[in-house]
Amino acid sequence: MAREIAVFIDQHGNSASVLTPGKVVVYRKQMQEWQPSRELEFALDQSRGIREMRLQMAALIDFLQGCKIFVALSVVGVAYFELEKAQVAIWEFEGRPAGFLDYIQAEEEAKPVETPPAAVIPEVEERLPGCFYISIKEIQESEAGITSKQVLMPIISKKTFTSLEVICNHVPPWLELELTARGLTADVEKLEVHTYRVSIQGPE
Repeated sequence: MAREIAVFIDQHGNSASVLTPGKVVVYRKQMQEWQPSRELEFALDQSRGIREMRLQMAALIDFLQGCKIFVALSVVGVAYFELEKAQVAIWEFEGRPAGFLDYIQAEEEAKPVETPPAAVIPEVEERLPGCFYISIKEIQESEAGITSKQVLMPIISKKTFTSLEVICNHVPPWLELELTARGLTADVEKLEVHTYRVSIQGPE
């Protein structure tokens, strides 16, 4: 349940653009009423460059302390990017917080819960007798919860291949040590940016 909502307001208590000086007030719902929980004076200094603005936004996000809803009159540029990267829901509203906090809470709670896609374990292909191929690039680039070691170790440990070609986003850091321990050798070839081919020779 959305118990906290952060609002960027001006000196008159109205929602303000993040490009103007103001303060961030985190409202917390207690006994069916929204009450200020904490606040932070904030002025995004555009004159000092993107790096400094990112540092300012990092301090703001740290101040939010896990509050995942941010409301302002306008949220653009670095501020929008950094909040989105921190997985903070961004709302643009005009007026005083009392006029929109309940509405935003209801809308946020009505959002469907996203279910992560089921993990798909890549399959090894035998392209020629004893010569196998597998791509682990997709699982390395996803958040499926499957590791390269979980996929490759069952294949490597069997030692029933003449050669094994592995396409990957990056060479797994554990692989060289594991191959050496098993008396196996491998050649690494960079095919393109973030794409490598590891050619493992089977046991003699």
